[in-house]
Amino acid sequence: MATAAATTSRTPSLLSCPSKLLYAAPNPTMITFQTQSHQNRFLRREFLSGIAITPILWNRPPLSEAREVEVGSYLPPLQSDPSFVLFKATPKDTPALRAGNVQPYQFILPPTWKQTRVANILSGNYCQPKCAEPWVEVKFEDEKQGKVQVVASPLIRLTNKTNASIEEIGSPERVIASLGPFVTGNSYDSDELIQTSVDKRGEQTYYTYVLETPFALTGSHNLAKATAKGNTVILFVASANDKQWATSQETLQAILDSFQV
Repeated sequence: MATAAATTSRTPSLLSCPSKLLYAAPNPTMITFQTQSHQNRFLRREFLSGIAITPILWNRPPLSEAREVEVGSYLPPLQSDPSFVLFKATPKDTPALRAGNVQPYQFILPPTWKQTRVANILSGNYCQPKCAEPWVEVKFEDEKQGKVQVVASPLIRLTNKTNASIEEIGSPERVIASLGPFVTGNSYDSDELIQTSVDKRGEQTYYTYVLETPFALTGSHNLAKATAKGNTVILFVASANDKQWATSQETLQAILDSFQV
């Protein structure tokens, strides 16, 4: 499928936030809106662009060092391939895991990658255990290779069926149409979808995607994997710009392939 042209009509995704929540952006280039409607628009934009960061709670680097310590210094090497380390999420890591809204997940990373902090407003901390909108679980990045993030969405946002599997929610195309804006950071066009596949691991089914996204805030190249478990849909995203993609495509694909719930 061809990559979307610059003239393609694009409709941004809307993300609702608590109407009474006030947030003061730490970045001096951001504007703190005083009206409720303006502030909600700001919070939606901040979620989709992923520009804010906050602490991850675990027995790893302290908050002040969260962006400075390579994961290879505290995560165990992958037994089958020591050139990667293994990240296994636990209830210590995110508010949703502590609340039981998300089942533990895992994936591999090159040891030189670093974890980035996820802002409280993006982490779902304020709305657990009954969040109505998606939130960011964890984020990691490497300036030379790209970045990955885990996004969780309440199942009710995609279907009214309790404990639905990813197949029961719909086709791979239908699922990415709903979650695409959380892959790109702004909006999604079906012409950006290059390839889809379905992977079955035990009782868990995963939809995987290859996207060429020239207008995305996350990067011009995106790989994604989605699955559903319990009352949550989990979306794993690996992103890169053109320079990163040229040298790290295989690494990002290996990271994506390793993700499982």
